[in-house]
Amino acid sequence: MSFSGTETPASPSKKRATIKRLLKEARQAFSEKGLAGARVDEIARAAGVTKQLVYHYFSSKEELFASVLDESAQDVLADLLALELDHLPPTVALRVLLEHAFDQYRSDPTLGPLAQEGLRLHEQHAAHRVRFADIAPVLVTQMERILRRGAASGEFEQGIDARLFCAASTLVTTGGFTNRYIVSALAGFDTTSPEGIAAWRQFSVDFAHSAIVTKHRPVLRRPAMPAQNAASGT
Repeated sequence: MSFSGTETPASPSKKRATIKRLLKEARQAFSEKGLAGARVDEIARAAGVTKQLVYHYFSSKEELFASVLDESAQDVLADLLALELDHLPPTVALRVLLEHAFDQYRSDPTLGPLAQEGLRLHEQHAAHRVRFADIAPVLVTQMERILRRGAASGEFEQGIDARLFCAASTLVTTGGFTNRYIVSALAGFDTTSPEGIAAWRQFSVDFAHSAIVTKHRPVLRRPAMPAQNAASGT
């Protein structure tokens, strides 16, 4: 595919399809090589377009990466908001929400690396603002509904700040993916191995859950794991 200033502009549907391919290939490249290591010409080649066309749609590699982060955040949020939780008891709804958020990272290995690279983007290229901060309040509202129901039923403590709890529980549950080295080193097992994922999923959700329930708190013990994985570290 080629692009020039005299070429007939692509139809809206063709443009959307092209951008979708670009974002898919860029997502994979950025998750594997990081923002610094990914090359625009390789992303373009994988998407079947020219490098010039990439820069026609995105002014820089940083803007392309910010668009990847925006799409990723929107997909994650839409998936969480699609959960039908209002009919569940608050304690069950909270566990379902936290476990589902965890499983998003388990099922999509690009999410952890993209989150890490997103931090670097904000530190090094502050002008390239992503939209997560704009859409995050919707997730907080979902959490707030659960907490309010739990407080009203006596299952949760009163007066829990939904925004702070949402932030803390997200950091705890996804930390094994977004901060693999630190969490694995402290936990004493690889939190991204199959056994480690299962162990961290159980412990982190229990940890968040136990912080706010009024009774029947989970016992925060080390989940059962094969001895060699529990002792091997990262």
